[in-house]
Amino acid sequence: MKNSLFMTAEDIVAVTGMSEAYAYKLIRKLNEELESKGYITLKGRVSRDYFEERLYGAKEVKENASL
Repeated sequence: MKNSLFMTAEDIVAVTGMSEAYAYKLIRKLNEELESKGYITLKGRVSRDYFEERLYGAKEVKENASL
């Protein structure tokens, strides 16, 4: 997994173990949410921060990591 602003389906498969087809479905869903909030999205990629926030509650994970 690369350290970039965006995650691809391949990155999501590596992190979650889900199928590539489901990873693409998840990317589409998350990008639809971002678009409804007025953000510009890229096909086949999703913001790493938004992915972590929606799946793991990133703010809590990052706070606990600093303890």
